[in-house]
Amino acid sequence: MEEEELGSKNFDLKLTARLLGYLRPYGTWVGLTFALIFMASAIQQAGPYLTKVAVDEYILPGNAEGLGGVISLFVGLLVLQFALGYAQSWMTSMVGQWAMRDVRVALFSRLQHLPLGFFDRTPVGRLMARNTNDVDALNELFTNGVVSMLSELCTVLAILAYIFYMDVELGAITAAALPLAFAATLWLQSKTIESFREARVRFGEFSASLQETISGMEVVQLFGCEERRAGLFEEFNEAYLGLRMHSTWYHCIYFPFMEFGGAMLTALVLWYGGGQVLRDEIQWGVLVAMLQYVPRFFWPIRNIAERFGTFQVAMASSERIFELLDTEPEPKGGGFSAERVRGEIEFREVFFAYEDENWVLQDVSFQAAPGQAIALVGATGAGKSTIINLIGRFYEIQRGSILVDGVDIREWDLEALRRRIGVVQQDVFLFAGDIERNISLGQPQITHELVTRAAQGVNADGFITALSDGYAHAVAERGASFSSGQRQLLAFARALAAEPDILLLDEATANIDTETEMLIQEALVKLMRDRTSIVVAHRLSTIRKADKILVLHHGRVREQGRHEELLEMGGIYYRLHQLQYKGNGEADASDAGIDGTS
Repeated sequence: MEEEELGSKNFDLKLTARLLGYLRPYGTWVGLTFALIFMASAIQQAGPYLTKVAVDEYILPGNAEGLGGVISLFVGLLVLQFALGYAQSWMTSMVGQWAMRDVRVALFSRLQHLPLGFFDRTPVGRLMARNTNDVDALNELFTNGVVSMLSELCTVLAILAYIFYMDVELGAITAAALPLAFAATLWLQSKTIESFREARVRFGEFSASLQETISGMEVVQLFGCEERRAGLFEEFNEAYLGLRMHSTWYHCIYFPFMEFGGAMLTALVLWYGGGQVLRDEIQWGVLVAMLQYVPRFFWPIRNIAERFGTFQVAMASSERIFELLDTEPEPKGGGFSAERVRGEIEFREVFFAYEDENWVLQDVSFQAAPGQAIALVGATGAGKSTIINLIGRFYEIQRGSILVDGVDIREWDLEALRRRIGVVQQDVFLFAGDIERNISLGQPQITHELVTRAAQGVNADGFITALSDGYAHAVAERGASFSSGQRQLLAFARALAAEPDILLLDEATANIDTETEMLIQEALVKLMRDRTSIVVAHRLSTIRKADKILVLHHGRVREQGRHEELLEMGGIYYRLHQLQYKGNGEADASDAGIDGTS
């Protein structure tokens, strides 16, 4: 993967062209910016030439009358330079911010359309780094990098134009330093490019480790892992520091070398130009102007080298950003759509593996008639949660087919299919905001009245109205201020408010205490009425009411039937029942559950 991320220098031009494509919608503004850069460069470098005019035509001849005009012109150019610089800086910043907005929108849009498998294997910290640090690096490129490099290049050309206009020989001497200066700059660029790219990769690992530690701080402190996590953090931090120091070392050599080159060129101009003045081959004003131009000549070249650093950081960041943008999105599905779904679900000889051929499901076949409640039971890793995920086509099966209302889900329009499916997950995710928005998820068709009816229907209205702000009560990150039972009740309300035709319950009562379970049993009956329901079973009371129970073992459906039928068979389901409730009476077991997590 790192080889892929580091890429090759041959792709720099392609990447640059692709990056600059984000400026295309703002071509008029970019054109105005470039025009201002050309004008500002010519005006900015007019100062030494005006000094030459003042010395040769007014100061040395003792003509004080015209000197005031030159000074007035100089001041006027300074004012104009300020105005042009302000306008150019404003346009550059605006264009850069507009382009970054477009990049962020493109990244966020792509993230929302990537398959869940991508998030299973990609740390959140790495994705955050791409959406923050990497995008900020591109902002530096657009606002400072490309524009500044063009501005510095125009400055070099303007200086050479003024020098050649004054004296061709001194212009040739100055221009002779260009190949050496640019060779040194290219050397610096070649030595730092890989360091910058590797540094961005290491920074992604660094961010991922930091995000993971912060998210799991409760576990870290509970098990006393502070020192071990600190050691891991230090390892990533040192690796990142080493790469940045490696590139800094080359910069530390380059800039003193450029300072030395500038001093040597100044000395050469002073020696050669002084001789010309003494021989009356050039005027004193030319030498005075040259001694001002030579330091100015090396400043933009040094700045170009600085911008190369920005450019390389942006290139490394762009590789990572475009890798994300080029990731294949999940399929949109076919053209089949329906306003309502009857809820007939059928698995036909389905094989599925998250990786290679490590099958999680093997030759799974079953059918759920419209309105039926199907319970899934089995040991950890049997594939129960996987079946839930496959119905919504969050993963692609390798063999077989899954049909909803007799239509293969690959032929369904994905958005239309998921719109008719409601999911209650074992690990409920709540967004920062308020309770009402967490139930409606911001969907305009889910009104406040519908939210309150849904909350009342799942018995969540009791604890919500007891809060000071009711449905406007602020929800902390991931719903940390609520108990697991309250979060589950909100998840039930969210599912009911969406009015789905198919209901998928993944251990929906796994984390709920007995008292809270009593509150939601009635809600479950309402929620599952007239809907096809697939339930990953945990509580026996839920299983006993199911129309059909599927017993999964090592990814295969080993048994299926109603609760009483499966007990009479004396097979896997019977053994699970006996293992969990050994020593308990049937009356006690009716309020207990079968552990079927996956």
